[in-house]
Amino acid sequence: MTSELFFEKLQVQFSDGLPFVAYRKPNESDVNGLLQSDNSLHHTSDFTENGFVFAPFDDKLEAVLIPLSNSNIIQSKVDTSIANEASNSKIGESIAVKDNHIKLVEKGIKTINSGVLKKVVLSRTETISLKEENPIHIFQKLLSAYHTAFVYLWYHPQVGAWLGATPETLLKVRGNQISTMALAGTQPYTHVKDVVWGAKEQEEQQMVTNYILNSLQSSAKDIHASETITVKAGNLLHLQTQITARLNTRDPNKQLIESLHPTPAICGLPRMEAKQFILENEDYERQYYTGFLGELNMKEIASRNRNKRNIENNAYSSVKTVTNLFVNLRCMQIKDGHASIYVGGGITKDSIPEQEWKETINKANTMKKVL
Repeated sequence: MTSELFFEKLQVQFSDGLPFVAYRKPNESDVNGLLQSDNSLHHTSDFTENGFVFAPFDDKLEAVLIPLSNSNIIQSKVDTSIANEASNSKIGESIAVKDNHIKLVEKGIKTINSGVLKKVVLSRTETISLKEENPIHIFQKLLSAYHTAFVYLWYHPQVGAWLGATPETLLKVRGNQISTMALAGTQPYTHVKDVVWGAKEQEEQQMVTNYILNSLQSSAKDIHASETITVKAGNLLHLQTQITARLNTRDPNKQLIESLHPTPAICGLPRMEAKQFILENEDYERQYYTGFLGELNMKEIASRNRNKRNIENNAYSSVKTVTNLFVNLRCMQIKDGHASIYVGGGITKDSIPEQEWKETINKANTMKKVL
């Protein structure tokens, strides 16, 4: 399908008020779409369903599903040669917003020093008037700007329109192989990736890594963590550790998801105490920010022979069930001619409130750039 026809179909779906999701996985050229045939609101009960899941931060709330059985699948390749991740756009620093966020961070640090928490992820939202209100056009800009991220546009008339370009994988399951990542620490990208990380960022990264490794013990074996490296996501740098394992169970999604989400990278440690602090002290509802989204139990056909010239052996292929879930970071909600941008950062005992504020400014510019 041509890219023109692909986006035309998205526009018709949006204009008709019908649910859909369009997305591109990191470093791929294919953009996928699931167009739901009616406006019903579906939920997943145990993550055994097939389709695209959109889950909130609060794991006690239901996750929305665009079911595969009730959707048309479309796909296209989109030219990203115009991608340019450099941007000088800035979000204005409201004094009141800054003061509120710094006070929130100070309260978080005080609670950590009291021994109740080891880490807590604190966030804020900022609303911007839109010159371009069509989310499909904003989605096209995200596709061009962020090729290494999971880029998506999700819409349901009963929930709203969300877009994002997230750098963080929550969980990938392919057969009995799983992979995830620990992603923490942030600093601006200044055209150099060989940077020095402070003790605060390294400690934060190790907390997330240790938590994920411990969470996998009951459901997986052959657990392996890679060396921690610096990765670029838009105009930011992060610390990343890749984690792989093999599953012990045939139906892993519910147990794995419940053990991982919300991770310390978007919530904190201990998890329940950090989550409660967030719900009680952030002055807004995160909704789907720092939730997760992605393909749930989709079928993938894989050739046993990767040599394309050997056509005879290519006939012997296998079908595997795959799940690809991503943490909903670097995202925005579109509503009533405005974009609500969601940003946050991990707070530890070594956090400096002014620097934490500046980190939210840097992260907000990821979304501000395409507006």
